[in-house]
Amino acid sequence: MALLEFNNKGIYCQRADVYIDPWKKVKKALITHGHSDHARPGNLAYLATHDTAAIMRQRLGLAKRITAVNYGEKTMINGVQFSFHPAGHVLGSAQIRVAYKGEIWLASGDYKIQNDFVSQAFEPIKCHHYITESTFGLPFYDWEDQKEVFKEIGAWHDLNKSQGITSVMGAYSLGKAQRILKNLPDFIERVYTHGAIENINEVYRNQGVQFRKTIKIDESIKPKDLVGQFVISTPGTMSTSWMDRFENYQTASASGWMMTKAIRRRRSVDRGFILSDHADWKNLNYAIKESGASHIYVTHGFTKQYAKYLNEQGYNAIPVSSKYIGETPIPEAPE
Repeated sequence: MALLEFNNKGIYCQRADVYIDPWKKVKKALITHGHSDHARPGNLAYLATHDTAAIMRQRLGLAKRITAVNYGEKTMINGVQFSFHPAGHVLGSAQIRVAYKGEIWLASGDYKIQNDFVSQAFEPIKCHHYITESTFGLPFYDWEDQKEVFKEIGAWHDLNKSQGITSVMGAYSLGKAQRILKNLPDFIERVYTHGAIENINEVYRNQGVQFRKTIKIDESIKPKDLVGQFVISTPGTMSTSWMDRFENYQTASASGWMMTKAIRRRRSVDRGFILSDHADWKNLNYAIKESGASHIYVTHGFTKQYAKYLNEQGYNAIPVSSKYIGETPIPEAPE
């Protein structure tokens, strides 16, 4: 019996009778991070990091059902040791280490290696069996240094502002929006935000994260107030009547999928900036190498292609189907 297995409810540890990021209702769920394709309502009990717990309480309620732990803290369940380690994806995101009688598995959840200065930075963890995402598991996906991306975003907004054009950036409400807020050039002193983003900003601030002033867009904000300003909205609002409040604007999207011309056209934005909260090809390979694992389980993304490549490199790699959405271009990811 494998220490972790995949069934129709998610990643299951039979010996401890717990699931990692289950997609159906279970008795006890260990949650890697707060995105809604990983943290779902309906489970009887949850275990997560303190920051993820705060995010889940804001989004799902469930205050009495969530037990929060520190990074690196060891939790024993029926003889199996569990611990959470930084994944670098969003605030509170974790890789979950599972150990029993010398055998170590690691469920990575979603992760990125590049430090965004908002999330806790990724830490390589040694294991024998590694469950990895593969959202961008093709050599084509090769991220530029984020400093250069934010210079490009700043230049785009600076030009727009000089012409009285509002810059409207589409970004996921949890993680991407806060990363943008933290790393925008200093001359952008304040940012207007959609209410869904401002709700998560409040959680981040309560957890000790500091970034520039933001103003929630509500009925009190007039169209003239937004002329030449920088706005962050959720991707789902970019083609709705919510945009009617802007008199003259350009839209942009910050996503790893902006490397793909067809997806840029499909999202119907004026500009695309390549900025992902997932690992690119080289960093997926880095994480797997650093883990020291010989058995790799490749989930959501380019599973077959990436598993084939890993097998050619001498790993025992198996593609595994899952219901995780990740940063999926079509249909639109919920986060």
